[in-house]
Amino acid sequence: MAGKIDARLRELGLTLPPPSPAVANYVPFVQSGAMVYVSGQLPMEAGKLQYTGKVGGALSIDDAKKAARLCAINILSQVKQAAGGDLDRVRRCVKLGGFVNAVTGFKDHPQVINGASDLVAEVLGEAGRHARFAVGTDSLPLDAAVEIDAIFELT
Repeated sequence: MAGKIDARLRELGLTLPPPSPAVANYVPFVQSGAMVYVSGQLPMEAGKLQYTGKVGGALSIDDAKKAARLCAINILSQVKQAAGGDLDRVRRCVKLGGFVNAVTGFKDHPQVINGASDLVAEVLGEAGRHARFAVGTDSLPLDAAVEIDAIFELT
């Protein structure tokens, strides 16, 4: 029988992809006690980077928010694996860290990372409310528009 978080994902029309493997010398997540530290996730879908380029330039804020949402979906996939397939073990999302590949002078980083924050809260409810940072940078790996890491607590 599926858990309440899996039911919520279905209700939202979301299917978590298989967790993405690491693309360099790191692991996708580390579990230490009840804490799960998820490595930065890119807006990947079906093994392909979906959103590239600079936000505020070639990439709109709306598309960047979609990229952040996709990063959050990939984060939840990693957390599900860490939780042995049971997202009901998530006690809370503790923190998200968002990096936005943006043009000089861009100021709407928090709005972009809301794409991830909103998704996590939609899926996990109160347990999805988290601390966060949202910063801009002049480049990200593979020219990704957004990269997001996370910390979760499991039961």
